[in-house]
Amino acid sequence: MPGMNFPYLLEAALMAVVLLFSVIVHEVAHGYVALLNGDPTARMLGRITLNPVPHIDPIGTILLPLLLLMTHAGILFGWAKPVPVNPLNYRNYRWGEFAVSAAGPVSNLALAALFSVVLRLGINNPGLMQMAYFGVSINIFLALFNLIPIPPLDGSHILVLFLPRELARLYAYLQPVGFVLILILFYTGIMGAIIMPLYRAIAMIMLG
Repeated sequence: MPGMNFPYLLEAALMAVVLLFSVIVHEVAHGYVALLNGDPTARMLGRITLNPVPHIDPIGTILLPLLLLMTHAGILFGWAKPVPVNPLNYRNYRWGEFAVSAAGPVSNLALAALFSVVLRLGINNPGLMQMAYFGVSINIFLALFNLIPIPPLDGSHILVLFLPRELARLYAYLQPVGFVLILILFYTGIMGAIIMPLYRAIAMIMLG
């Protein structure tokens, strides 16, 4: 396949490692914050771990990122297997739902900030600097993508907490078609038009 030379494969491997680590941290954050709010479900199922095996989703963790890399899509994202939580265990339902839903995107922004610090240190290691750059860019995108208020993304769980009961009931009808809607927005370019201005603004700060 054109462009599949060694430098590109090395770069793709670095991106894949960063993406895998980032989506795992995202899910672990959900599980850990759920535990802090009284729900031990993720801990009991062994999901509060950085071990990638329990988190791998065949489509979101392997197939989609591989497809994007092989087609030189210019963007790399994916997801891990969602961490199971039981909101009925939260000590405060509304706060628990908000905190657990926000934990994933916040963890990605925290990772982006951490990788940004590594970049600013200017360590004389091209591989590490390249990985840090990917760490910033991938995590900013993951945070913004997951905040889009379309089920099952985290943003939908946050938005529904602020909707009147009747609107929340109607909003629930999006659940079965949420993934299809996300794909349509992505392939029509609408997703990029929503995310990229915010992405560029945050990246300008973190990448300098």
